[in-house]
Amino acid sequence: MNYNTMLTNLKDLVDNPTPRIPVALCLDVSGSMFGKPMEELNTGVTRYLEEVRKDELALSSAETALVTFGDTAQRIADFDTADRLRPPVLEADGITDMGAGLALALDLLEQRKKAYQSAGVDYYQPILVVMSDGAPNGDPRVLKAAVVRIQEQLDRRKLTVVAVGLGPDADLEMLSRLSRRQAVRLSGTRFREFFLWLSRSVASVSATLPGEETSLNLEALQALSAEPWPEDIL
Repeated sequence: MNYNTMLTNLKDLVDNPTPRIPVALCLDVSGSMFGKPMEELNTGVTRYLEEVRKDELALSSAETALVTFGDTAQRIADFDTADRLRPPVLEADGITDMGAGLALALDLLEQRKKAYQSAGVDYYQPILVVMSDGAPNGDPRVLKAAVVRIQEQLDRRKLTVVAVGLGPDADLEMLSRLSRRQAVRLSGTRFREFFLWLSRSVASVSATLPGEETSLNLEALQALSAEPWPEDIL
């Protein structure tokens, strides 16, 4: 984030003290996502932002950041409201360095929470969305450290994680460790349907009181899954 953008962002927190919902999208853009999956992912992100813009309360409350991981982790878009967020078209390339992506997303969430606190703005429990179509590679120490950070925040009820497997090769075991619930393996390329579910979830959270534990509609999420969930998961 450049200096002018940072000033604008801080001014917005002061001018608009509406409680915020920080949503970090941590997205796999490795080479295996090339073609139709990447097209659908781009369409899904666009639809998510469009749907959030339709809900007046969610529009003023939800702030979304985009992090991608392939060969490296990149901050594609910093936290901002859906009417101002204009992420670039995502492109597929490289390996699946999930650890670096998770670490960056967690860092951005921590920075954003500190900005809220400095401005005296209330905020809801942050939401981290992780989407991947393969098994993580890259430095295993970075991945392990990121998983520990996530587990600590889950223990303290300071974070909600939504983990999504894209296609048959996604590592659902790892993704389920991140969320402590059964990860969703999307049926086909139902990315747009998932992001519609996410936008509705964000809108639902914005209608509650800050400090309440984030509650997501798991039944609707389960309906998108290509595989049945255990009976006791909901």
